[in-house]
Order: sequence, then C-alpha cells, then structure tokens
Amino acid sequence: MKTILCFGDSNTWGYSPDLPRRYSSEERWTKLLQNKLPEEYLVIEEGLNSRTTVFEDPFEPGKKGLDYLLPCLESHHPDLVVLMLGTNDLKTRFNVTASDISKGAARLVQVIQNFQHGFMPKPPEVLLVSPAHVYESDPKQEGFTHAEEKSKQLGHYYKLRSEELACHFFDAATEIQPCPKEGIHWQVDQHEKFANILAERIPKIL
Repeated sequence: MKTILCFGDSNTWGYSPDLPRRYSSEERWTKLLQNKLPEEYLVIEEGLNSRTTVFEDPFEPGKKGLDYLLPCLESHHPDLVVLMLGTNDLKTRFNVTASDISKGAARLVQVIQNFQHGFMPKPPEVLLVSPAHVYESDPKQEGFTHAEEKSKQLGHYYKLRSEELACHFFDAATEIQPCPKEGIHWQVDQHEKFANILAERIPKIL
C-alpha cells in the first residue's frame, strides 16, 4: 500500500465558495483522487482552513503548518506528501513577499525530506504544488489586499524552490482557477480537474 498525505488549507479541506458549507467527501479532490487511483494507493486528507506555511496567525491560533507537519508525518508515514500551501500567507496581516512565501513552503519540504522513521526505507517523496491564483473580485473580502498580484508570482518562486530541493513540482495556477466571484476557493469542477491531474502524475512519482 502506498500512502499519499495531502497537506493543505481550505482548498484541500473542501471549503465551498458558493454556499456556507464544506463539500462532501464525494466532491473534494482528495476523495476524487482516491477513487481515480489504483487500489494500492491510500489518500489521507489533511486540510485545515486558514493554514499557513510557517507564519503564526495573530487572530487564528493553531494554523501554522510547520507546527503540525512533523506530528502528521509521524502519524501516517506517507510515501508521498502533496504539499499545497501559501494562499493564506498572502493575507495582508503577514506582509510578506511571494519569495518569502515560497521559502516558507520550502521549509516544510525540508521537514518532509528529513523525516525518516525506522519503519520507513526512505523519507517521503514531495510534490510541491504552487497554489492557484487569488482574485480580488469580491469587495467584501477583507484581508487579501494586493494578494492577486502577489499570487501570480508564486509559481515562479515555488519552481525555484523545487529545483533547489530536488522535489517534484506542479503549478496549480496553470490549470486551476478559483471561483470568479469569490476569488479564493475552488468550485466543484476544479476539484474534479485537480484530482484528474494528480491521478496522472502520482503513479509516475511512486
């Protein structure tokens, strides 16, 4: 059995941009991915709303990905980690550059690459996913001022980090778009599309 840990934020958790709800397990890309992969793969969903890479949120404690990643690896001993974080790092309150966000993601990649338990023959593989763009399309959406411009720089920097760390890379913004009205979260068809993309890529990695 090959274990795939999907470590992300609200777009992994399944936050709906259209209605105040969580997508069902049958709608989220993680479950869709499970159904598209052969039986020898196990997909573990580890999404958390507002999760950042390495930044401590002053208003929402417990959201720093760095704090939870190692215990999560200890729990699941994955063969592959699909790491997709950085959207919440775009929030105005953090005031960091796209380059710094990519370095936060790289720090998490290093934690994964350095993790090796006695039961594991080697550390997990990492698929670093640069998140989809953010659209500043909703005037009622607070906290993401200038996030759209910055989000369009993430793919460039994430690719650099993936090359430096010799991990696998995919720029979600080349294929996935957030809800055009809400600007951050994915609609159901994008979950399906992302699952299809990963279902093709993951067997080649593992």
